[in-house]
Amino acid sequence: MSLVETNWLKKNLNNIKIIDCSWHMPQTKRDGFEEYKQKHIPNAIFFDLDDNSKKDTNLPHMLVEIKEWEKILSRMGIKNDDRIVIYDNSDVVSSCRCWFNFIYFGHAPNLVHVLNGGFKKWIKEKKVVTNDLTNIQTSNYKGFEKKEFVKNKELIDQNINEQKFKVIDARSVERFKGNIPEPRKGLKSGSIKNSLCIPFNYCLNEDKTFKKKEDLKIIFKTCLQNINEKNIVFSCGSGVTACVLALAYSLINDKYLPCIYDGSWAEYGII
Repeated sequence: MSLVETNWLKKNLNNIKIIDCSWHMPQTKRDGFEEYKQKHIPNAIFFDLDDNSKKDTNLPHMLVEIKEWEKILSRMGIKNDDRIVIYDNSDVVSSCRCWFNFIYFGHAPNLVHVLNGGFKKWIKEKKVVTNDLTNIQTSNYKGFEKKEFVKNKELIDQNINEQKFKVIDARSVERFKGNIPEPRKGLKSGSIKNSLCIPFNYCLNEDKTFKKKEDLKIIFKTCLQNINEKNIVFSCGSGVTACVLALAYSLINDKYLPCIYDGSWAEYGII
């Protein structure tokens, strides 16, 4: 149950921890935290995707060290046994990245969920919002890294010949084929050799809810003969939309645990 619906969340507002992980590309000139302060789902805690990523690197959105993650969640008042629902006002992409982070750092996957359709669907349905800041009582969160859920550049390069896992890229077909320049400066166009492409938005409806399982199966079968495969690694531009594909694949393959190339093309495509 990686996804929960808005009606379920409405009934369980006081029984779970709710996280607003709204994040926007710099060119949009939108500030997720400022928007959160204006209105959010009641009891929601803000998670800053940029601020809660690794600082001593030029690569975006890289995972922090385990001790830093424990401090972040402790400051947010998250406990190890909390059931968590993550949403965003960012077309579902950043909430999926936050979902992955929780699972990577050892939170039980059956306790971490993404709100299907996000804040936009919540607003469209005229469900209650607030500008009250949630009262947080700090906790003592303890995590552990599931390092098998992340591949680095060395493993990606080794796999080009070994083919131990399939790499599926969540960027657009145009970017994957190298037909257009990358939006991030200093990167060449193209893709990882032998990788495949499923643009992440293929998995979403116009309202940014996830497509039905039968439709998702058809989409993933364009790259996979067997949709029960476990050795799948997702990549993208900066490790965010890869997590949309990881969540989508988990909806049709309940044995799959998310695995991404954290550096993604921001690292692999450096000129």
